[in-house]
Amino acid sequence: MIYADPPLTSEDQAVLAEIHGMRRELASVMRAPKRWQGGLRRTMLARAIRGSNSIEGYIVAEDDAAAALDDDAPLSADERTWAEIRGYRQALGYVLQMAGDPHFTIDTSAMRGMHFMMLAHDLTKSPGQYRTGQIFVHDENQGAVVYEGPEAGRVPSLMTELAASLQADVDTDPLVRGAMAHLNLVMIHPFRDGNGRMARALQTLAISRQSIIEPAFSSIEEWLGHNTEDYYRALALTGQGSWRPRGDAHLWAAFNLRAHHMQAQTVARRMDEASAIWIELDDLVNAHRLPTRLTELLYELVLGYRVRRSGYMHLTGIETRTATRDLGRLAELGLVEARGETRGRHYVAGQTLRELRQRCRERRPALADPYPWMRRHLATGEH
Repeated sequence: MIYADPPLTSEDQAVLAEIHGMRRELASVMRAPKRWQGGLRRTMLARAIRGSNSIEGYIVAEDDAAAALDDDAPLSADERTWAEIRGYRQALGYVLQMAGDPHFTIDTSAMRGMHFMMLAHDLTKSPGQYRTGQIFVHDENQGAVVYEGPEAGRVPSLMTELAASLQADVDTDPLVRGAMAHLNLVMIHPFRDGNGRMARALQTLAISRQSIIEPAFSSIEEWLGHNTEDYYRALALTGQGSWRPRGDAHLWAAFNLRAHHMQAQTVARRMDEASAIWIELDDLVNAHRLPTRLTELLYELVLGYRVRRSGYMHLTGIETRTATRDLGRLAELGLVEARGETRGRHYVAGQTLRELRQRCRERRPALADPYPWMRRHLATGEH
């Protein structure tokens, strides 16, 4: 037996309707191709990678996460962290590839394969293999065990049941189905390591199979990374310290709906922002008679990314000599500032681009919380 879908309240149904309304609007915008969509898609994926790994303590700069998408080297991540980021990037790439494949099935082999992709760089963690012993989750801050998973002998059958639930033809909203896949995997804790990242990647995969908008814009991994304390608290209140699949999973489902609602608002805000930034950058490029290929590079600089020549070449497909000339021209105009030497040399936004970034931040509307009571409940246990 695994955790079953909880009944939804009228409040949950209203929030779901709002989420799907926002996602239909986003899908409608995406159907009309815009030059800025590729850059926004790339940054959304980088934020998902960064968010999910930050929960486990693997912290990288957003531009390093974007470098992983390009198979480029990091500017500041250490070797161990970079191996974890690249592994997660590999698994996320698999999710993106399988999202629209009508012949793909989420079975136990697919889940174990994803886990192998994440942790293949460290065979001591038994990538792709179920654990063979009991497992305990420790809270380093409390110095205590906060969760005990089911005994190892039950893991294969529980994972088979989880896979069957994802294949079943039931009338469950994809956002709820994804949330329950996440909950069940993290509570089964089938692997020696990487269970949290696997659960979050599985949630993105489960949603993408029935989604109206592509995974880059439907994942909540970024939001969870920014709200790690609430995330752990929601899991703790639901799990109650040990494998209890008869427990009430409603709080967990509502927590995930809140995350989807807040993330959908964030994506909509970013789309408006990206459009406005590109308009200003196009004007800037035209005013200085620069090649139009530079607009996407300038967009990343406005976001605060550190840009290398190799990254610019990957972004545009141009040759080394052309990239060197373009970056030199931007430096002459004061639009970029060079940092570092030789292999560590990169460029950051100049004053004009920093001012554009600040104006965008000042224009951002506040997000509306669809469950105003939830954060207090997570902190105190009181509704």
